[in-house]
Amino acid sequence: MQLKDVKKICVVGAGNMGHQICTLCAMHGYKTTCVDVDENILQKAEAFAADYFAKRVEKGKLTEEAAKQASDNISFKSRLEEAAKDADYVIEAAVEVLAVKRRIFADLDRIAPPHAILATNSSAIVSSQIADATHRPGQTINLHFFNPALVMKLVEVVEGPHVNEETVNLSIDLCNKLDKVPVHVKKEVKGFLLNRIFRVIFNEAMWMLEMGVATVEDIDKACVYGAGHPMGPFTLMDLTGIDLAYTMNMEDFRESGDPSDLPYPSLVEHYIKGEYGQKAGKGWYDYGEK
Repeated sequence: MQLKDVKKICVVGAGNMGHQICTLCAMHGYKTTCVDVDENILQKAEAFAADYFAKRVEKGKLTEEAAKQASDNISFKSRLEEAAKDADYVIEAAVEVLAVKRRIFADLDRIAPPHAILATNSSAIVSSQIADATHRPGQTINLHFFNPALVMKLVEVVEGPHVNEETVNLSIDLCNKLDKVPVHVKKEVKGFLLNRIFRVIFNEAMWMLEMGVATVEDIDKACVYGAGHPMGPFTLMDLTGIDLAYTMNMEDFRESGDPSDLPYPSLVEHYIKGEYGQKAGKGWYDYGEK
């Protein structure tokens, strides 16, 4: 299969990443179906897409005709069978829990056409841990978008030892078609490229906070005004979700059994309180009514 053969895309998961990825695909001409078992999250995703298209028109970034076409391209479903049955390319953006992803991919393998590529947007779980849940390991790959997916240009295309060359090349071509900048990660390594670098920064930032070396605000300022980062690690965590950071730490611990992989106490405290960051109105920072 080549890029020209990809007509329909299915995005599994309508959360923060999923609803942006499906909106992106619809804007670039693909018939896109977003599926989620949570009707409330699905309704929010549909409202987000409609509002996003309207705002792009208001700002002169999208013509009314293009916005209507994008709106016509996108649909929202609650049943995986209905969403994936005729997909050429599937992008899974569900919770970062291996067991959940394996169940989804086993279902996708049963439902999606034999030619379809099954990609996971996971930022930590490599596709070789998922591929054997399917009968198409060569067509199972990591396609890792960064949050916010509609803005961030980078996409990591991660080639596991099981992935065939056609799947890698088509995935890179798809990223280019979506106006993204793909990087080819030739080997599966923990954290891939960027998050592997960020993990070092994250751990150092958390250690300095826990040890009372500096405040959240001052650590973020140091990264922004000293290192030239667009935002500090705590602001970034609030953006991507403290719940995601917690879940990823717990998955690392389950895999390694190493107590050093457990989430830091202050992160656990925010997680328990439901202070997940911007989406919850509070995280490391208080966002009030925003």
